[in-house]
Amino acid sequence: MRRPFALLAATVLTGALAVPAASAADGNEGFTVKDPRITESSGLAASRLHPGVYWTHNDSDDGPYLYAVDSASGETVARLTLTGVGTPRDVEAISVGPGNRILVGDIGDNLGGTWPYVWIYELPEPRELGDATVRATQYVVKYSDGPRDAEAMVVHPKTGRVYLIDKKEDGGHLYEGPEKLSASGDNVFRPLAPVELWATDAALSPDGEDLAVRGYFGGIHYAWNGGKLRREGRLSVPLQGQGESVTFSADGTRLLYGTEGAESPVESREAPGAGGGGGGGGKGARTEDGKSTADGGDGATVRIGAVTLAVAVAALFGLGRLRRRRR
Repeated sequence: MRRPFALLAATVLTGALAVPAASAADGNEGFTVKDPRITESSGLAASRLHPGVYWTHNDSDDGPYLYAVDSASGETVARLTLTGVGTPRDVEAISVGPGNRILVGDIGDNLGGTWPYVWIYELPEPRELGDATVRATQYVVKYSDGPRDAEAMVVHPKTGRVYLIDKKEDGGHLYEGPEKLSASGDNVFRPLAPVELWATDAALSPDGEDLAVRGYFGGIHYAWNGGKLRREGRLSVPLQGQGESVTFSADGTRLLYGTEGAESPVESREAPGAGGGGGGGGKGARTEDGKSTADGGDGATVRIGAVTLAVAVAALFGLGRLRRRRR
């Protein structure tokens, strides 16, 4: 009888851990970053000009470089060298704003929030992909309530306004920047709304209505609500070695999650509200407590239940063996 129990447990676990992929035709099904130069991918942003291409960068000690990765192959199709920005310190985030402008957040603080200012860089997304040197605009960023560490930055897709989320283990805040960043003075960011997560990245949907915030072990979906965040539910965040990044696909139907490490995987999940027809425009059904039925999407609940079942089967199998030994 041992073989059937063991086989059942193995079968259930295999099914539980299998992650359904998006259609290969949409270019957003996830991929593996193959460039050996990319070992600390800390930010991710879907290109608006080049379907299926994602921009990323290393965390620190790399230089002023951005990488365009083709999701169909995982290969780098362009490396941009930024000029006009000095020496980056701790680059943690990247986002594409209105007018196909790329914004890069050199906003981390490995000293625990002691740097008096950090930086944001802005540059146009190139119309042709290939290695190039691009001049960027550098903005000095300060917080109204003092220095802090941050790894999450979003740009509103309609207004172009920039927002940061500080990284605190017990939860941080969404900070709002000035209506327009200035290259000639300090840009002061002010707290706008609490965020109930130790945030390592965030992303706004292409329509500007949904905010996805991820941490190392989970994520939260907020309705943007004009910046007055309203919690909608949990995100189905994959378990990754050091989960550092998230972005919506260009069409808003998927969330892509990245992690640090050599040949790091980028995993795809259904975006909040995208289950009603694939267009990303619907908000999906709500349960009685107001949470989205997309919470734990892409079968996360099923997988968790299956893992629980597999553990139970394994426990029963072990108990059966123990009883036989006692006879």
